[in-house]
Amino acid sequence: MWLCLEGLSVTGPLKDMDFSVQEGGGPRILHQFKLEPPAVSFRTSGEKAGIIDIEPRTGILYINGSLDWETQQVHKLQVESLDESGKTVKGPYTVTINVEDINDNPPEFNQTKYYGVVRQNSRPGKPFMYVHATDRDNPATLHAQLSYSILHHFPNPYDEMLFQIDNATGAISPSSYYLDPQKQDTFILVVSVKDMAGTTTNAFTSSVDVIITVKESLWKAPPIIYIKENSTQVHPVNISKVQSNEPGVIYGIFEKENLPRLPFSISENGDIYVTQPLDREERDNYTFFVVSKDNTGELVDKPLQIQVIVEDINDNPPVCQQDLTVIEVQENEKGGSNIGTVFATDMDKKDTLNSRLHFQIQSQEPEFPSDNLFYIQQDTGTLQLAGRSLSKRDSAKYFLKVLVTDPQFETICNVEVHVIDINDEIPIFKNSDYGSVTLAEDIPIGSVVLEIEATDGDEPATGSSLIIYQVKEGDPNNTFTIETDSETNRGFIRINKALDFETMSVYNLVINATNPEPLVEGVEYNSSSLTKLKVSVTNVEEPPAFQKPVYKTEVSEDIPVNTLVMTVEAYDPEGDSVRYSLEGDVRKWLRIDSATGQVYTASPLDRETEETYSVEVVASELSKVFLILHLSDVNDNYPQIATDYPTFFCYPVSGGERALIQATDADEQFFYSKFTFSLADEMNARNNWEISKFNATHAYLSLKHGNFEEKAYDVPIILNDNGKPPLENKVNLKVSICKCSSENSCFIEIDRQHSWPTTGQAIGILLGVLIIIGNCAVGVGQHRVEEQRGNWGGIRKLADKE
Repeated sequence: MWLCLEGLSVTGPLKDMDFSVQEGGGPRILHQFKLEPPAVSFRTSGEKAGIIDIEPRTGILYINGSLDWETQQVHKLQVESLDESGKTVKGPYTVTINVEDINDNPPEFNQTKYYGVVRQNSRPGKPFMYVHATDRDNPATLHAQLSYSILHHFPNPYDEMLFQIDNATGAISPSSYYLDPQKQDTFILVVSVKDMAGTTTNAFTSSVDVIITVKESLWKAPPIIYIKENSTQVHPVNISKVQSNEPGVIYGIFEKENLPRLPFSISENGDIYVTQPLDREERDNYTFFVVSKDNTGELVDKPLQIQVIVEDINDNPPVCQQDLTVIEVQENEKGGSNIGTVFATDMDKKDTLNSRLHFQIQSQEPEFPSDNLFYIQQDTGTLQLAGRSLSKRDSAKYFLKVLVTDPQFETICNVEVHVIDINDEIPIFKNSDYGSVTLAEDIPIGSVVLEIEATDGDEPATGSSLIIYQVKEGDPNNTFTIETDSETNRGFIRINKALDFETMSVYNLVINATNPEPLVEGVEYNSSSLTKLKVSVTNVEEPPAFQKPVYKTEVSEDIPVNTLVMTVEAYDPEGDSVRYSLEGDVRKWLRIDSATGQVYTASPLDRETEETYSVEVVASELSKVFLILHLSDVNDNYPQIATDYPTFFCYPVSGGERALIQATDADEQFFYSKFTFSLADEMNARNNWEISKFNATHAYLSLKHGNFEEKAYDVPIILNDNGKPPLENKVNLKVSICKCSSENSCFIEIDRQHSWPTTGQAIGILLGVLIIIGNCAVGVGQHRVEEQRGNWGGIRKLADKE
């Protein structure tokens, strides 16, 4: 045990002892050893440091001065007792004095002043210098645990300090990216260190000045780098260089976009290279980042963004936009008119001389009636007639070769000029009146009604001769449409919308024929381009149509007879009145008003018989639609006891046995989700029986005593289904008290004093017993069952005898 004494308070026999004594404190008594005869005195030896001793006669062990932990942490002494002749009686025993440290040394910095250098844009939190202090007190205690902090920051141009110090390691680092030698290049920090881990106000504190010089950052992004495309230099080619503020960093590149391959690299010295020739037409600029990391993979500086612009050279020839440019010119086009444009492109940089194109007609075929019928604007490629109109009689086509050049390359574009006949002939109908046709109103949409034809004297297969047929009058609802066969110019009149005799029975159509190309000046369409057709529509009897594909509704099963359920509506396209009837009303629950379609209940509904009731409504014996009633439940069925199995107890009873009984209800579960069981106050029921809840649908019936005879009992039970409103029912549950066999079944004993039963009677008895056996586990529960093996044998012998 460790003892620490101030003054004499403990005495005892001489033995090994340990003491714990705080350093300093001056003289003190540690212990008094008792003299045991024949001993008359004590003697000490060992590490006494000149101040630890024992009073020989009294045995008082004391310290006459102050101990110092920093000088010696443990003193070991030997103490022995002596007799009158100076011989050892007991001992020597070891006395160990452990010196406890007190906080009596302030921390000391290992330098009187510190100097540090930090670069602009150095990463916040990355140390650039350290301060270090020591404390002579015990390092295993708070006395020597040091905590660093920054007391002052000169100057301090911002609300927050620009530097921070790790309170445990003394590491000094920037706290932001605000350092700028152009604004302030020197700072003085007053750094404080406290012992006691800085947790108490009476800790020793020392401070030191730290002079920090801010130097310009070496870590700078180079200006935009320009590289000419398709360089023939040997790659890789050095294009720039970066340098970190910290020595020995590892440089790396990562891309801003997910390119298949970045054609740039960086060396261990920070030299940036392009690794292959670049193609401006593939990509005209690149943006990527350069990073510097230490050997642990941690970022040293902020990533630098590098931007590369790929400069264009003239390395792409002009390209014709079409292999053959086809231009159509009408015969009457005036000289000087723009007739089309030859388009060409150059993949070199837009709006530079490298992509500037010139156009020139190199040849014309045929050169008739002259060799300079066309002119092309050299900068736009716009093709014009040089001075006169073209004539199809001279040539139907002209072939031009257009030379397209940029400052270095040239390309030939082929042009074909078609001379188009002018539209100076109008279409003329073969028949000015196509008479009349009669159509049934149910003719399918798309059916061809009639074929018509007009002729045009202009050049075939051109916009001047193609005929477009249209119904000009007599068809306000676009019931008809006319398609043109472009090869024969015949027109086919088709049904575009369904005919309706009741809406319109006769159409007097006026049809015109026109060309897609405009007529030349002075030529007009006239009556020769018009024809007539009369269309008569005949009536077809149509069945009535219901307004809904199916009629559904939900009604309560207890609605009164003659209640209106819904109204079914159908309309007759002919305008005739509709008569309604029902089919499939097998339960005779409904009736319908034949004139109005109103459906009423004809007899009481019952959800428990049929929850969804479906019948068909017939309109005028032609159309049918389903009518579906969903019957919602009402609480109209009284709860009952389930009769799936008999309830019995094995005789004799001892009291306390119980059997599980179940309540059922034909209504939806909503009305009987929780039954209430109780005993009626009759037939002495409450003195003999007891009911306790098992769950929402089951309860236990228990015997309250053991004085029951071997017979059947009627137990009056009141059931409540907790519906809204609830229904209550009193039932008499048949409970048998009977002897049981070893198979836990109720046993019926034969009376041998009377005549033997017939074989049929014996089998009937046996079947009755077997029915009871099938449910014995539910009825018996935990009750005692007697063995009745002999009686079973009697029944079997009786059957065999008969």
